[in-house]
Amino acid sequence: MCHVIGEAIEVAVGRRQVLTGVAAGAAASLVLGKPASAAEIVSQRKRIEATKIEAAQYRTKLMLLGTAGGPAFWPGTDRRSTSSAVAVGDAIYMVDCGDGAGRRLQDAWGSETDGASAIKDVRALFLTHLHSDHIADYPTLILYGTFAGLQVKTPLKVFGPGRRGEMEPVFAPSGVAPTSLPVINPENPTPGTKDMTGYLYQAFATDLNDRVRDTHRPDPNLTIVAQDIVIPEIAGFKSPNETPEPKMEPFKVYEDDRVRVSAILVNHFPVWPAFAFRFDTDDGSIVFSGDTCVSENLIRLARGADILVHEVILSAWVDKILPAPRSEVEESIHNHLLNAHTPVEKVGKVAADAGVSMLVLSHIVPGNARSEELQTAQHGFGGKLVIGEDLLQIGVGKKRI
Repeated sequence: MCHVIGEAIEVAVGRRQVLTGVAAGAAASLVLGKPASAAEIVSQRKRIEATKIEAAQYRTKLMLLGTAGGPAFWPGTDRRSTSSAVAVGDAIYMVDCGDGAGRRLQDAWGSETDGASAIKDVRALFLTHLHSDHIADYPTLILYGTFAGLQVKTPLKVFGPGRRGEMEPVFAPSGVAPTSLPVINPENPTPGTKDMTGYLYQAFATDLNDRVRDTHRPDPNLTIVAQDIVIPEIAGFKSPNETPEPKMEPFKVYEDDRVRVSAILVNHFPVWPAFAFRFDTDDGSIVFSGDTCVSENLIRLARGADILVHEVILSAWVDKILPAPRSEVEESIHNHLLNAHTPVEKVGKVAADAGVSMLVLSHIVPGNARSEELQTAQHGFGGKLVIGEDLLQIGVGKKRI
C-alpha cells in the first residue's frame, strides 16, 4: 500500500490545481509541508549528535537511518526513506533499505570506524516487504559492496519475502468490470527476494562484469547471499488474498553469536508476505513493525520487548488531502491508506498491549509531519515515546563499563 501514498499525493495535487487563492495555498501546505527554520535545523543536528554520543556508551543500539514512509521525496524535510539498523558490538543488522539507506548508514556508523565503509560491518539485511520505499537502495549494496569491503568468506546475508504467487486483485469501482492491466514480467510477476537479487545482477551486468574483469573484484553472487524467508505451515491460512495475516506464532529467521531474529506475518494487504521482525540480544530486544495496520500478530511478536519501532500515518492528513465528498476512487485510496497502515492515534494502544518499554515512531506518513502532530501516539501508552528522526540512536540495556 505504500504506492497508494503516492497516488494520494497525485490526487491532492490534482485538486489543488483547480483551486484558487487562499484555498490553493492551504491545499499546497497539506502536501508540501512547512520547511524547518535555520534554528530548528541546528537544534535537530545537536539533538541527533547527542543521541549518538549517548548510544556509543552501549554495546547494543538502535540506529534509525531513514524515517519517512511512502515512495515520495517529501519537501520541507530531510527525512529519507525507511531503513533502520541494530548494532551489537561491531556487527550491524539492517532492516529495510529505502532510498538513502547506504549514505545514512555511513553517516551513522562511519565515526565508529574512523570513516571506513560501514557496509563491511553489516552481517545481515532483513526486508519487511518489497515495496519500493523499503528496497530502493538495495542495489547500492550490490554495486558498492565489494568496494566497501564485503568478502566471499563473510558474505552479507539478505532475508526477505518470497514470491507472492497469485496476483493481487484489481480495484474497480462498483458496476465497472476490472480493466485489463499490463503485467510486468509476466513469467514471474511477483518475484521474491532471491529472484529480485538475481534480476538486479542481470540489470547491472555491464558494471558488475567490468568490476570483476578490470579490477578483480569478487563475484557479487558470493559476497551477497539472498534467500527467501520460508513461512511455516499455518493452520487456517488459505491464500494471500483471503488470509494475509493468519494467527500464528513467531518463527526464527536467523541466529548468530550476537542476535536471534524472529519474524511474523503482518497485514499490509494487498502486499504479501509482509513481515515484522524481532531482534533478541543479550542486552535487550528490539521489534520492527514493518508496514501494517493494527496487528495482533505484531503484538504477539513484540510482547515484553524493550523497544518497538512502529510505522504511523496521520489520519488527519489523509482526511485533508482526500476531503469529503469523495469519488469512489478517492474513497478507495482513503480507505486503503488507513487500512494498510496504523493511524498515529492507535499506535499507543498497540505498544501498551505488547507491554513494551519504549515506542519509537518511524516510516512516518507524511514524511514532513511535524513532531507536535505525532504526539497523539502517546494515547493509551504509559511508556516512553520517541518521535523518530534520521540518524537518531538509542542504547539498549546497560551502559558499557
